[in-house]
Amino acid sequence: MLAGLQNVTFEFGARTIVRNATWHIQPNERIGLIGYNGTGKSTLLKLFAGDYRPSEGTVERSRSTSIGYLHQDLLSFDTNGSILEVAMTAFDRVLQLEKEIDVLGKRLEQNSEDEALLHQYTDALHEMDTLDGYSIHHKTEEILQGLGFANSDLQRPFREFSGGWRMRVLLAKMILQQPDLLLLDEPTNHMDLPSIEWLEKYLQHYQGSVIIVSHDKFFLDKMVTKIVELYQKELHVYNGNYSYYETEKAMRVELQQRAFENQQDYIRQQERFIERFRAKASKAAAAQSAMKRLDKIDRIEDVEIERPNIKINFRVDKTPGRVLATLKHATKRFGNLTIIQDTSVEIDRGDKIALIGANGKGKSTMLRIIGGTEPFEGERVWGHNVEESFYAQHQLEALDVNNTLLEEMQLCGSQKTDLELRVLLGCFLFSGDDVDKKIKVLSGGEKARVALAKTIVSKANFLLLDEPTNHLDMHSCDLLIEALNKYEGSFLLVSHDRYFISKTANKIWEIDEHRRIREFKGGYEEYVEWKERMEAAQKKNSLTAAEPVAKPVQTAPAPVKATPPPPPVNKEQKKELQKQQRIFQQLEEKIATLTRQKSQLEASLADPATYSDRNKFVQAETDYKKASEELNKANKEYEQVFEKIMELEKNQ
Repeated sequence: MLAGLQNVTFEFGARTIVRNATWHIQPNERIGLIGYNGTGKSTLLKLFAGDYRPSEGTVERSRSTSIGYLHQDLLSFDTNGSILEVAMTAFDRVLQLEKEIDVLGKRLEQNSEDEALLHQYTDALHEMDTLDGYSIHHKTEEILQGLGFANSDLQRPFREFSGGWRMRVLLAKMILQQPDLLLLDEPTNHMDLPSIEWLEKYLQHYQGSVIIVSHDKFFLDKMVTKIVELYQKELHVYNGNYSYYETEKAMRVELQQRAFENQQDYIRQQERFIERFRAKASKAAAAQSAMKRLDKIDRIEDVEIERPNIKINFRVDKTPGRVLATLKHATKRFGNLTIIQDTSVEIDRGDKIALIGANGKGKSTMLRIIGGTEPFEGERVWGHNVEESFYAQHQLEALDVNNTLLEEMQLCGSQKTDLELRVLLGCFLFSGDDVDKKIKVLSGGEKARVALAKTIVSKANFLLLDEPTNHLDMHSCDLLIEALNKYEGSFLLVSHDRYFISKTANKIWEIDEHRRIREFKGGYEEYVEWKERMEAAQKKNSLTAAEPVAKPVQTAPAPVKATPPPPPVNKEQKKELQKQQRIFQQLEEKIATLTRQKSQLEASLADPATYSDRNKFVQAETDYKKASEELNKANKEYEQVFEKIMELEKNQ
């Protein structure tokens, strides 16, 4: 056992966080610690780290167990050193040895006959080799790059980076220390998708044990093999990942509810018997026995849901036109840095789009461009009857700090009653007297939740959402997902929460290597599968292109009686593969052309002037139908050719 809790009770004043809890952590375990916000998950991690002491019971740790603890309080750390230097402090002994070896080497140059000095120098070199000290620079750079830092960032001062990037540096240091037990409190906050995927792969091969507090269901599903839930001041253990926990908990709740109802029926039956016969002398003894049985019974608790399943409902006042917004040849630069280059996109009514990609690619900038708050080169065409509502971190500045939460919500013009507004605020973790707090006393995370609640309560038919799930627990995320799925309007969101994206988006946008928007019509899981197939096909194509192609050799005519050898099968397959690849490329170009034609015709049909001329309207409608049919046909051919290429490559 690395560490554990033995009959631990922990209290903050009159508030009990956990009661009589026992939990033992074994080597090489991957554990997800979950629970609603405010239940005390971070407090449990601090108990293991030794920051807190329990009110009762003991926290057990062996003397040899090293513990690394990543938490938000680390952001108070500051230094002028570079991020590479900060991360490399994980190797304190190696850095100390480097200095010792340097000093000993200089002394040996002056006194090469000193055997004692030579032994010290040899021992230091041996220890350096044992600790693999010569590769620490490479290891540190590799991990920092995996967490999203560019080579040019490594020598930049730590204090120049924002809070989210600082946490990545400290996470890199923690990983490099390789403690026996790694405690991670919301490690994926402020990470982009590539960095989260890198962290998943790294931690899956981590030699120690890991306890993770996270609201990212995809991350927990991939990372953990055990779930520990802090619920109603008790620890409940589930031996599986998060999906297993959800299924198993539903079964446990159902079984507990049945057992509770059966026991309540039995208790009521016994109480009726006691009430009826305790006054009769002939039955008094039996009634007394029944009372003793009831006193001794181990009462089953009712299944209480700490957070009721309140519904978040959107209202949409106006129905917009078919096209909500169009960008034409948009380019955005910040100095020498180009964010997007000559990109054209269109958002249609009913689109629920997730814009994904690495940090620094310009996702938030793209939201502001479409929302009309960011200047750019190109044209932005706003649709008919579009009413947008924008949620982003900078929107917090729009909150009136002197208002209470309820007063701020009343300013939205939603025509909801105070009771309805209180219910909605409850979904965002504000309950009871919290709604009477002033905005100015709220934390940054609490202000973000108020801003999101204001966005949701508006009657907009187009939402622009920048990281809406930050600062929400899993239950609140589920409520938001349910609301967005019922929402009759359209939205464009930026998020690093893959579960949230997979449950809400019907289109995926990605800013590609050419700084243009690449659109995928389908959900996130389909997009991931498609991207993996395309990357595999591209890799095989590059390998095929790199192979030397044999030139045909001129041979003398064979004698009439000789039978010519059959052509090699591989050569025929290679010819067919090259043919299909040419068709594939032609179809890509054709689809791009047809898509542009279709967009132009849709713009023509959206123009009221088209309808004033009947012949013009009929022609435009006919051309649009023809273009749509040709595009559908081309897409089908594209898929068929792609399948042929995959099959041919498989047989090479």
